[in-house]
Amino acid sequence: MAFIYSEPSHTFGEYLIIPGYSSSQCIPANVSLRTPVVKFRKGEESAINMNIPMVSAIMQSVSGEKMAIALAKEGGISFIYGSQTVEDEAAMVARVKSYKAGYVKSDSNLSPEMTLKDVLALKEKTGHSTMAVTEDGTPDSKLVGLVTGRDYRVSRMSPDTKVGTFMTHFDKLITAPAETSLKEANDIIWEHKLNSLPIVDKDGKLLYFVFRKDYESHKENSNELLDAQKRYVVGAGINTRDYAERVPALVEAGADVLCIDSSEGFSEWQQLTIEWIRAKYGDSVKVGAGNVVDKEGFRFLAECGADFVKVGIGGGSICITREQKGIGRGQATALIEVCAERDKYFEETGIYVPVCSDGGIVQDYHITLALAMGADFVMLGRYFSRFDESPTNKLMLNGSYVKEYWGEGSNRARNWQRYDMGGDKKLSFEEGVDSYVPYAGPLKSNVSNTLAKVRSTMCNCGSLSIPEFREKAKLTLVSSTSIIEGGFHDVILKESRSARAE
Repeated sequence: MAFIYSEPSHTFGEYLIIPGYSSSQCIPANVSLRTPVVKFRKGEESAINMNIPMVSAIMQSVSGEKMAIALAKEGGISFIYGSQTVEDEAAMVARVKSYKAGYVKSDSNLSPEMTLKDVLALKEKTGHSTMAVTEDGTPDSKLVGLVTGRDYRVSRMSPDTKVGTFMTHFDKLITAPAETSLKEANDIIWEHKLNSLPIVDKDGKLLYFVFRKDYESHKENSNELLDAQKRYVVGAGINTRDYAERVPALVEAGADVLCIDSSEGFSEWQQLTIEWIRAKYGDSVKVGAGNVVDKEGFRFLAECGADFVKVGIGGGSICITREQKGIGRGQATALIEVCAERDKYFEETGIYVPVCSDGGIVQDYHITLALAMGADFVMLGRYFSRFDESPTNKLMLNGSYVKEYWGEGSNRARNWQRYDMGGDKKLSFEEGVDSYVPYAGPLKSNVSNTLAKVRSTMCNCGSLSIPEFREKAKLTLVSSTSIIEGGFHDVILKESRSARAE
């Protein structure tokens, strides 16, 4: 007969945190949420660290380029969804990497013979109001002028007006030579009150732009997550079928970290994928794996060479894997077991493999519980899908705004390469649903509010960092009655309230 666990598995909602002694230094402003993303050896530093313990899920309805940029500004990482063509995913990654690089390659270019109509069409396509005018309209030819929103008035000009007649000509532009440092470029921008500074070579060919908004954005987003070239950090999802084509394209596009996207990661398919990456790239390409729900699954993926391991099967709000297949485990129990094995593996090998808790987050405090149970960071789907930056439509439904949200296991996701069944690409049954979630506004304000709660709870436990919190936190299981006691009860509410986070 099957092995049967003696204890039931538990979810986050069945636990509470017992507060501990906190000193006068334990205030939210002093709390660091910095956390490792990829494995490292004892005494060393992880090659990638986040400033907040949050990543967005590898889902069509969650992680597009806008989400990646917005989350990187807050200090986290988005994993661009892999259920699309190799070319499209690589292009998304490349656009994130080029969005803010200090020196930005121009992607909005005109020639003097083009018209105002072309200007407006290009602005609609790229969203950029600053456009380089070059001799032949390519980004690498000689710069002859610049067009910004101040150079034309749509209501008073014919759409056929030539760009050459209203652009700001080169001799009136302030430019800088190729050897100009980023600091020097920003000094020139501030001294001359510019919005952008073209960087040109000795022949007058356009090399890059440096934008004022990038400098201001950095000052406004002190936690933003940047690589060594001052570009936003971005992740990307891969699968266990076309990795030989997808991984090189994503690496070329600049992806900082990859993650195998699968509903069940304890498989030879993931081993073969990781082995191929290690054979081709060594340890230079970082790749996470999963999902698993027990110590054997973690140990398998760690020994395969995974840079981090994702925990969770069937706990997502749109996931019906447990309902359809009867597999999975309560997220809290799965996480506790895997993190204990992670610590044991670290003691044995000196290699620390970060753990990502994926699924089961319903309230903001569940993130805090996941960290206390040992997670280095959490992956969120529904939470992020509600924001302006998710790639789905905002609709009015029954008098309230909602956003569309569907699972990668649904037919809508065209889930052609996610489930590792050895060759059959057809989705014979669904493991996710197509749904709506309440619209919640911009990412920045919501994430700030969520993390304020996390920091506050950590202070209640006398902790100023995630590792310290993990050591000091004390958890207790709660009864069904005490769960009811924990919410509002025996009162009549004056108005409706929403306490849900994810």
